Amino acid sequence: MGRIIDTSREDSAFIKNIRVLHAVDALILCFLLLVAILVLIFAKGTPLRWILPGLNLIGGIAIYLLATYVEKSPSLFWRQIHAWYGFPLLVLIYKEMYWAVHALRDKLYDSYLIQIDRFLFGTDPTVELAKYAHPILTEILQTVYILFYFFPLTIGIALMRKNRYREFQYASFLILYGFFVSYVGYILFPAVGPRFTLHDFYATDRELPGVWITPYLREFVNRGEGITSTLPNAVDLVQRDVFPSGHTLITLITMYLSFLFRSKTRFILAPLGIVLIFSTVYLRYHYVADLIGAGLLFPIVLWTGKYLFETWEIFTRPTQAISKKSLQK
Repeated sequence: MGRIIDTSREDSAFIKNIRVLHAVDALILCFLLLVAILVLIFAKGTPLRWILPGLNLIGGIAIYLLATYVEKSPSLFWRQIHAWYGFPLLVLIYKEMYWAVHALRDKLYDSYLIQIDRFLFGTDPTVELAKYAHPILTEILQTVYILFYFFPLTIGIALMRKNRYREFQYASFLILYGFFVSYVGYILFPAVGPRFTLHDFYATDRELPGVWITPYLREFVNRGEGITSTLPNAVDLVQRDVFPSGHTLITLITMYLSFLFRSKTRFILAPLGIVLIFSTVYLRYHYVADLIGAGLLFPIVLWTGKYLFETWEIFTRPTQAISKKSLQK
């Protein structure tokens, strides 16, 4: 008779190690793994096939070590690092998506997005809006567009100041989840946007001038996407981050969270968010089809995000998770 091996001890150790991960940790690790697998399989003939998975492996190990250390450490400093690290890490992941999408896909889907807009409106919305452009309006919209990078942080800061840590974790998870969903869209449907396809990118400052700081803010956005306004082949190098509109999706999520948690800033974020979404088309970064795509994904992200968050909490901290009131209102 063969010897029966009892694996319960190993299983228990494995589960114990997994349970140190918070929902945000698990979400980031899963996304890094997804990108690594896609690059390994499809990005052949480029050094990125090994570089990006290697970087993701290092990042994944660092996240696990951080979560493990914080689980055992009473240090408030490291707990704060663990709570907030996902937001600055997004900057690095966004830049990784630049290389990943360029390595994985060589087709652009702008023509399809243009066709959707023309089917819906009978024209190109960015071209029509150009007829009503004004320097003051452009200045305002370009400024609000930049505020997007601070939008999600307002919710996190408000919740953390009130020591609503579980709500903070949920908000962080939902925002990061929204970003990653949009990143998957960039892989599936890479596009460069109307400023390159329907307009002359190099004439933007002349055709859509601001008042004082618009050129500097516009150049800040350009550099974040790996280009400058003087780079000759900008369209070939720019980040393919158009569909769905991440600005729209994350803004909708932030507005939703501000009302869900009754943030004092919700009546400021709501009108600013609407203006921000409009600015993405006016400033020629997005087609209306991108906004529609984000709008359709929005309820799906809310539903699946809540389900994934609470499922992970029940798995990793069953007693705490069951005893806490649901986040659904």
